[in-house]
Amino acid sequence: MSSAVEQNENPVSSTEEPAVPKTAKQLEKEAKKQAKLEKLKQKQEKLKETKPSTKEKAEKKEGKKEVKESALYTIDTPAGEKKDTSCPMPDAYSPRYVEAAWYSWWEKQQFFKPEYGGRNILEPNPKGKFVIVIPPPNVTGSLHLGHALACTVEDALTRWNRMKGKTTLWVPGCDHAGIATQVVVEKRLWKEEGKSRLDIGREKFVEKVWEWRRDKGHRIYDQLRKMGCSVDWDRESFTMDPKLSEAVTEAFLRLHSEGVIYRSERLVNWSCTLKSAISDIEVDKMELSGRTLMSVPGYKEKVEFGVLVSFAYKVEGEEDSELVVATTRVETMLGDTAVAVHPNDERYKSFHGKRVIHPFCNRTLPIVCDDFVEMSFGTGAVKITPAHDHNDYEVGKRHNLPMINILDDEGKIIGKCGEFTGMPRFTARKAVLAALKEKNLYRETKDNPMVVPICSRSKDVVEPIIKPQWYVKCEEMAANAKKAVETGELKIIPEHHKKTWYHWMDNIRDWCISRQLWWGHRIPAYFIEIDDPLVPRGNVLDNRYWVSGRSHDDALMRASHQLRTTIPQIKLRQDEDVLDTWFSSALFPFSVFGWPNKTEDLEAFFPTTLLETGHDIIFFWVARMVFFGQKLLGKLPFKEVFLHALVRDAHGRKMSKSLGNVIDPMDVIHGITLEDLHQQLYAGNLDAKEIEKAKQGQKEDYPNGIPECGTDALRFALCAYMSQGRDINLDILRVQGYRFFCNKLWNATKFALMYLDRDIKPIDAGKEVESESPMNIWIRSRLAAAVKACNEGFETYDLPMATTACYNFWLYELCDVYLECLKPILQGNKESPVAQAAQSTLVLCLEVGLLLLAPFMPYITEELFQRLPDVTGTSRPISICVAPYPEAEECPWQNAEVESEVEFVQKVVHVVRSARADYNLPTKVKTEASICCLDDATASTVEKYSQDIATLAYCSKIAIVRSSDGDKPSTSGCAILTVSGECEVHLMLKGLVDPAKEREKLSKKREKLDQQVSRLVTAANAPDYESKVPEEVRVANEEKLSQLQGELARLNIAEEALQSMEQT
Repeated sequence: MSSAVEQNENPVSSTEEPAVPKTAKQLEKEAKKQAKLEKLKQKQEKLKETKPSTKEKAEKKEGKKEVKESALYTIDTPAGEKKDTSCPMPDAYSPRYVEAAWYSWWEKQQFFKPEYGGRNILEPNPKGKFVIVIPPPNVTGSLHLGHALACTVEDALTRWNRMKGKTTLWVPGCDHAGIATQVVVEKRLWKEEGKSRLDIGREKFVEKVWEWRRDKGHRIYDQLRKMGCSVDWDRESFTMDPKLSEAVTEAFLRLHSEGVIYRSERLVNWSCTLKSAISDIEVDKMELSGRTLMSVPGYKEKVEFGVLVSFAYKVEGEEDSELVVATTRVETMLGDTAVAVHPNDERYKSFHGKRVIHPFCNRTLPIVCDDFVEMSFGTGAVKITPAHDHNDYEVGKRHNLPMINILDDEGKIIGKCGEFTGMPRFTARKAVLAALKEKNLYRETKDNPMVVPICSRSKDVVEPIIKPQWYVKCEEMAANAKKAVETGELKIIPEHHKKTWYHWMDNIRDWCISRQLWWGHRIPAYFIEIDDPLVPRGNVLDNRYWVSGRSHDDALMRASHQLRTTIPQIKLRQDEDVLDTWFSSALFPFSVFGWPNKTEDLEAFFPTTLLETGHDIIFFWVARMVFFGQKLLGKLPFKEVFLHALVRDAHGRKMSKSLGNVIDPMDVIHGITLEDLHQQLYAGNLDAKEIEKAKQGQKEDYPNGIPECGTDALRFALCAYMSQGRDINLDILRVQGYRFFCNKLWNATKFALMYLDRDIKPIDAGKEVESESPMNIWIRSRLAAAVKACNEGFETYDLPMATTACYNFWLYELCDVYLECLKPILQGNKESPVAQAAQSTLVLCLEVGLLLLAPFMPYITEELFQRLPDVTGTSRPISICVAPYPEAEECPWQNAEVESEVEFVQKVVHVVRSARADYNLPTKVKTEASICCLDDATASTVEKYSQDIATLAYCSKIAIVRSSDGDKPSTSGCAILTVSGECEVHLMLKGLVDPAKEREKLSKKREKLDQQVSRLVTAANAPDYESKVPEEVRVANEEKLSQLQGELARLNIAEEALQSMEQT
């Protein structure tokens, strides 16, 4: 675009020719190229900053900064009042200006409520309903990019459905996050008062947690508002609220009464720091390639992992016989109760049925035969510790081995372990190793690649420990959940995740739901003690002596009935544990609507329409919601599950604090300096070395910090990245590219408003003005195509299809082509029928284009929508939030013939502008062109669009030469450019370029291109090129080679033309 719609910031991509609409792949490639250019630019700017030459230059630089300073909205607008859009638009797009004031107005107007407009939620809506609940983020945290992606996708879908006229509800909420919250509050208590939770007791500690929640819990909701999330805040739900707590109690009671919930003693993941069982999702798996010293909470010295220690057990009664076993956790040998060998291993057949002697504990261990032993691993003999290893636990059950627990809740050695009793587990590790050496039983230590389980909350090494816990039987519920997907009753999108679903359902294990915490839903189960000699005394593992109830009194009545005794003889002791956080989360899709009570909301909104979340919690949350929905209500909680990809950094790495690549969405929205990014690292739990490593990572990725991108750009980028795959590699510079796109929208609308009347005549869908420009017909056709693509994208959850359609329409069709062609018309007689038709079409494009973008970019679209001029005979909705979304049926403007013509015109323009670039002609220098046509159809098309070609190709004059008329164009001083077999352009260059100088420039350019081609050809001809070079690199090289060869071909033509000019 030329100066009238010039960007005040860098464009997303720069190209001279009016581009053909681009695919998502092309856009991604282009964005990557722009990101590289931006990085180069940042480096150059940094160099300039480090070498200021003179005071005058420094002052000029400061002056430039002032010009680029973002505008702020300073009009006094009380919260909830409508923003003033009658003031002039700032010169450039400013996220802070645009995003100010709108959200509180949307909220006050109740646009986000399903009752908006006086709708009765119980009355059927012919257009349908759309109901979704938020995956409740932890109350302790702030939004990370994973949350931002989920919220953006959910909001885009919600806004689109709302604009489609459906009864729409998106329920917000927060998870009480048992472990995470308790850890945060315990740290705060210690820091502020120097006390532990044990010092103040359970009741006061829980009060402290509620205080913290009231003080800090609003932060995540503030961030949801900043992200523009159109949730119904009146229905906000917290998993510890009375309404949701009632649902938790009721669910436990019903499932316990049916025997679905039961008590059992089994292996659990145990955090010695938290003194609690934790779920699988709270266990991080740290992969080690070999010997590694790791920091462990509670130990001053680092602990050795990644080694395999071999030691010998002496065979009972055979002084010279021994079995050598290997272990990565030598301290657990104190709990060994057997040694296992494979029944077919010839080396050990003579040992079958014999026993070995434990060197430190007064017991012997049987040698058992089991198929699980890998004969080729280690010595082929395996120590069995059933109470501290998941595989060994199963072996122990098969062979009826004793389960000896050697660790207490804090990870100290207990039991009959001699000198090791009382030692912390990793202190015992060293001591056991030393004792084995002393007894000449140690054999060797060698590096061993392994995975160390780490508690994500405490960073402690997780121990498998046998504990009595509460479990949920899952086999039957899993079978029903699998069947729902198989029959299509429950749809999983993308479909490739069905395989994961079936895997989890086929390999289901009962779910451990108890946690040894104080913060959370206390388990409503009571152990029954009876003061009656006729009734046997109960055991805590005997489910007959446990009763659940809605209250203590309710439990007493149930206990009396259960054990057939009188209430006065019963004493109840409530379980101290709380329920796993996922238990209450599994009830979320119906507890938020008031279940188990029969409420209007439950009747109107359950089952919900869709569940959208990350694919990493398909089992931990999604499956369990399906389990409980089917079990407790007899219904699926939602009809479809849309699983989004996981967000990684630009290099494809997992987000990790130690890498310094964790990004706070608020930092992307507001911008942040490199120094402030560094400062954030000190607020975490990283050690000094990790902080330095993270700082280096930040310095490499964000040398100038993170630029202010705004909410709309972040949202659009996340949706544009939203491929139905497993990972999103998010490059912040691409997000910044979409901020430049916002600037393009801003300037295009601002330019249009300069020429538009305040009252525009509407477009008659079935009628075209005879004298109007064919470009009006073309842009309406492209607009109709965008409308169709956007709706299809939303309907199929292919959001990149919709973002690509919006991006292409605004940038490459409306701005780069249509507005350029419109300038001569709008700057002429505004009262002419052609100008009136152009104004009507332009307003239509702006309005529909903004409506298409609104679900992705709520702030800028509202700001610009409110500034559009009125169209005669129509009334614009109060807000774009509740405006009807464009429908394909309402946009019957697609015209294949005109689109084909303009496609040809763009080829002509592309050829001319490419040639101008080759000859280094600036856009201000106009050229003359003769377009030679071999047939009448081509000539007619060129003639029809001659003015548009002249405008777009920077030509002062276009002459059409028809071969059928016998015309022969002059070639003197011209470059001959081929468009097609029927058309060529003679571009007059004489007097505009110095042939000798230009040939010299082209010669240097040729030299560089030849070198690049040579390098690529040499690389491709290398013997191991096909086997060693990745396919994507080879494809990229082929594309690059083809591009370079095309440039060389154009240089040949240009040189011939220059040579011809020199000779005339």
